[in-house]
Amino acid sequence: MSQHEALNTAYNVTASFVESIPKKERKKYGQFFTSRKTAEFMASLFSIDFTKPELKLLDAGAGTGLLATALVERLRSSGYKGEIIVVCFENDVKVLPTLAENLENLKNTYGIKYEIRIDNYLTSQNFVSTDLYKKEAEKYDMIIGNPPYLKIAKDAPEAKAMPEVCYGAPNLYFLFWAMGINNLKNDEELVYIIPRSWTSGAYFERFRKYLFRHCVITNIHIFGSRDKVFDGESVLQETMIIKVKKTRTKPQYVEMSSSETSDFADMKFYRVNYNTIIAPNQFVFLVTSQEEADILSRVNSQTNTLESDDLKMRTGIIVDFRTREVLRDNDVDGSYPLFYSQHIKNGRVSWPVGREAEYILTDRAGYLQENTDYLFVKRFTSKEEKRRLQCGIYLKAEHSQYKYISTQNKINYIKCDNPELAYGLFVILNSTLYDSYYRILNGSTQVNSTEINLMPVPSKEAIRQMGRELIGMELTEQNCNNIIDKWIR
Repeated sequence: MSQHEALNTAYNVTASFVESIPKKERKKYGQFFTSRKTAEFMASLFSIDFTKPELKLLDAGAGTGLLATALVERLRSSGYKGEIIVVCFENDVKVLPTLAENLENLKNTYGIKYEIRIDNYLTSQNFVSTDLYKKEAEKYDMIIGNPPYLKIAKDAPEAKAMPEVCYGAPNLYFLFWAMGINNLKNDEELVYIIPRSWTSGAYFERFRKYLFRHCVITNIHIFGSRDKVFDGESVLQETMIIKVKKTRTKPQYVEMSSSETSDFADMKFYRVNYNTIIAPNQFVFLVTSQEEADILSRVNSQTNTLESDDLKMRTGIIVDFRTREVLRDNDVDGSYPLFYSQHIKNGRVSWPVGREAEYILTDRAGYLQENTDYLFVKRFTSKEEKRRLQCGIYLKAEHSQYKYISTQNKINYIKCDNPELAYGLFVILNSTLYDSYYRILNGSTQVNSTEINLMPVPSKEAIRQMGRELIGMELTEQNCNNIIDKWIR
């Protein structure tokens, strides 16, 4: 087989295999197969040390071996003459013949050595060196991967094998990534294609601490469309390609790139300061322009958080389908208002609006909250909506006849000592600046209270003064922008 044909063959063989397995079955195992162009781009990100006599490559969860093939082809076409050893982990018996065929083609074309390990990548090796019953993890010069995207139980063997990075029920993709870091030699590189969900929030906090204890990020590629990254697949997660280097020496910049499609025909390249991408709280911001970098810089100049200002956002307490017995459609003696996201309209909270179950009849303390001033925020918005942060000011004076109220769990709320604070928080969260900041932070349509609570904000007194300025004005985004521009430059 002539040079450059190995990847063509591997891709054609992969396409045939994918067509032979029902999508439902692949999804059950979290299998989404990389396109040829994506494999080539990922391979192109590696730095090559031509002085090394041997390079040992790892593709864990290798599937058909397309990524390993692309990397070997990149090494040989760049002029690397040394020995190449490829190790592939794969335990899906259906794909093994295809993987073996592709690796044999690589051997015949480029003279590589290869090994297929029909083993569970996560449980077959040691993640923590204190376990004397497992041998020390092997080390590799280059690691490339498209790990399975699959949530597993918190007591699954894979999760129990890696407790240092797990919180709750983990997703296999970041366990593969963590194990990959464990397998990487110092000063060497790993390139993975993964969802962007790991970049923020408490769920991935342990993993991010592990990542930044051992590695720095050098490259990030963002896709504009989630639908075109994997051939013929429907992927709900927004996806990115990342390169990390196993070192503690931070680069000055992260090399960022983006494309609307997976053929990489419309690539944009830009550099962003490392400390802009990786915040002090270890959230990772996927910046797509200089304008976004400026937004991060402005917000990150603030030194307080909602948590430090004692203005913690919480999630509504009523899951309505579990509490039907206490819900009422009409005001009856002893009932209290129950608020939903539909009550948030044009910056205010309008209640009642004539929907079902707008009242709650209970004396159970866990179902009720103090009737005081609040800022309500919708937890869910659609991808198409202009704003991710949609807020409504709730003032207790408008419903002073009630001692308590309640909130359904599709809204978040911030308890305020007075109307000025509610208005001031509205200025912040209804501004273009903070809506843009949150969109950069979190690509999903869910507003996560943990992330909001850790966003940098002005002091409580400054927020109160902002609120005083807004009272009496229309609750428009522009008015909020005008006020916030005076406080955050």
